[in-house]
Amino acid sequence: MSIKIHKNIPLVGKHQLPIVVDFLYNQQAISQPIIIFCHGYKGFKGWGPWHLMCQAIAKQGYFVVTINFSHNGGCVQQPIDFPNLEAFGNDNFSKQQDDLQSVIDNVVATGFEFASLVNVNQITLIGHSRGGGAAIIKTANESKITKLITLASISTYDTSFPSGNILEKWKKEGVWYVTNGRTKQQMPHYIQFYEDYQKNKEQLNIKNAAKNLSVPHLLIHGTKDTSVTMESAEKIKQWNPKALTYFLETDHVFDGKHPWNMEEMPHALEEITQQMLRFLA
Repeated sequence: MSIKIHKNIPLVGKHQLPIVVDFLYNQQAISQPIIIFCHGYKGFKGWGPWHLMCQAIAKQGYFVVTINFSHNGGCVQQPIDFPNLEAFGNDNFSKQQDDLQSVIDNVVATGFEFASLVNVNQITLIGHSRGGGAAIIKTANESKITKLITLASISTYDTSFPSGNILEKWKKEGVWYVTNGRTKQQMPHYIQFYEDYQKNKEQLNIKNAAKNLSVPHLLIHGTKDTSVTMESAEKIKQWNPKALTYFLETDHVFDGKHPWNMEEMPHALEEITQQMLRFLA
């Protein structure tokens, strides 16, 4: 089955910068359930082999939307990597919730360009790493979402911030830099990131959101994940005992890397894609 891909479409959200998305869909299918995929920290929709995972899902008759959060550091012209570090520094978890809401509102609107192709009564969020945390919170608060899949999801935002002397220095200087191991960029976080979290901690509580989930949830995690350990998956399962779990011997990115120049997915990513398709069906 042939799939159609529309790349780097800017959607208008609540915050100055556009949310850059790709739409992937099966040209032969109608009333396609909607899948929205959100990336994690220092991530983007075109990272590694994510596109192969999304294409495999779209081939099975799903309308897939992959998003770059508005302040992830990318732009329409360069959606891969981080040309806009100023935007990255001004990202926060509240903006990500707003971005997700804007994407949902956009694809369910009667004026949506592909309204004739989609089934607005079936919407699944897929989130990787910190994107998993965002997806859990949004699913708990948005009745339009009917299924949730988390990949290597975090269980709290608390660990996203430094403590002790580094935190004090950040408060004093207003900016904290994190080195990107791959691009070698010094990536800024302005203090607003921390302040926004402190102010909205209740709404951004992954534990409470997980406890309030009422839709089917597939929780996938690699047992060799050193970035977000299995402890995170175990906590989410404890809070949402009804969640289906699939654990496999792999790392945080399911044996993927960036760039990914092969036409096949790594074996672990292929395996979880098949699990996701079974769950979606």
